[in-house]
Amino acid sequence: MACGNCSSGGCGTTPAGCQNNGNCGTSGCNKLDVFDWLAGMQRPGNAGPEFVEIRFKNTRKEYFKNTEDLTIGVGEMVAVEATTGHDIGMVSLTGELVKFQMRKRGIKEDSREIKKIYRKAHEGDIEKWKEAREMEHETMIRTREIVRELKLNMKISDVEYQGDKNKATFYYIADERVDFRELIKKLADQFKIRVEMRQIGSRQEAGMVGGIGSCGRELCCSSWLTDFRTVSTAAARYQQLSINPMKLAGQCGKLKCCLNYELDSYMDAIKQIPDHRTKLKTKRGMAFHQKTDIFKGMMWFSYEDAPSEFIAMEVDRVKEVIALNKEGKDVDDLVKFTFKEEIKVQEVSFGDVIGQEDLTRFDKKKEPKNKSRNKNRKTGNRNQQGEQKTEQTSGDKPVQKQNPPKKKPQPQQAKPADGAAEQTAAPKKKRPNRNFKNKNKGNKPNTGDAPA
Repeated sequence: MACGNCSSGGCGTTPAGCQNNGNCGTSGCNKLDVFDWLAGMQRPGNAGPEFVEIRFKNTRKEYFKNTEDLTIGVGEMVAVEATTGHDIGMVSLTGELVKFQMRKRGIKEDSREIKKIYRKAHEGDIEKWKEAREMEHETMIRTREIVRELKLNMKISDVEYQGDKNKATFYYIADERVDFRELIKKLADQFKIRVEMRQIGSRQEAGMVGGIGSCGRELCCSSWLTDFRTVSTAAARYQQLSINPMKLAGQCGKLKCCLNYELDSYMDAIKQIPDHRTKLKTKRGMAFHQKTDIFKGMMWFSYEDAPSEFIAMEVDRVKEVIALNKEGKDVDDLVKFTFKEEIKVQEVSFGDVIGQEDLTRFDKKKEPKNKSRNKNRKTGNRNQQGEQKTEQTSGDKPVQKQNPPKKKPQPQQAKPADGAAEQTAAPKKKRPNRNFKNKNKGNKPNTGDAPA
């Protein structure tokens, strides 16, 4: 989301947040935005904030005094005092935190350099301010042409008009001192304005333009970083980084500011490690340093006759060998002092909760569906017979027992005549057809007739 105070312009249309048509009230492009952790602290009474932080184009911020006790909130446009005339800016911070920011920058509260807030910007002020913003790009293109005609060794980076269109500030980059007196005369005659030339560095230019760094986040110089400290290649050497300009340089062409972030931690850790120029004396020969892992406390050495054979040693063991060498004693071989890391191989076991990991689950034979249904029927009949046998009691009534079901008399076999032996046996009972579900349900099996 972009606002009218952003040099990149964002999408160039209405902001997606507050729908304020360029005057964003939801922090805009978030350049050098500050979290107000003292937002709950207010001045007694209904008076407005005493000091206010106001943001102008790009990363320019200034502090103003609220002499009129105006009730001002973050995101409102105000007209403030300028060197000549007035300027228009957006309120970026109010409350007690503004005083902390002023102390951080060395600005005293009773200083005469602190300018005043005139009023809240009305519609006429905002329209005039927007017209000035639209003139900035054309002015910068024409100024670069004039610089090329005068053959000046400088680069015009950006142009910022004042809110009343009476003055313009030209930001430029130059490696050497430039005599731009003739340039100022031509610019004043060309645009009919007061001209101010302000030199900036390449880091400040990157903060104005903005962008995404190699880490995938917004540039530090455009999001929160305000003080630009010098970065040297020694910071990369202390952190054991390869001196590769393509990887260590930022979008400004200088070394990345983030090289200084962890430098103090590396400096403290290096104090406990011996000098890398120290050589170890052994009976096999001289061993020289190859590399160091600062935070693990490990150093690697190799012999002169075998430079590709690295010997890993802990820092304490290296100090022990150095102490023996100072006493005039030589170590037989550094292999005795080699650090051997015990690697514990942990077997990964997975719990088979559902049984889906069994490889032989498809080999098991499934029971036919008919058997399971017959088992359910048998268990159902047994349950019904058991319920009939149970005694039912209700109140004081006597208990009545049900007689067990009578068994059907089986057919008797015919006796053989004249004492002859029985040659034929009674036929076996036929089993019901189990494939029929509903036809034979409840029918008794056909037993057949006895032979005559």
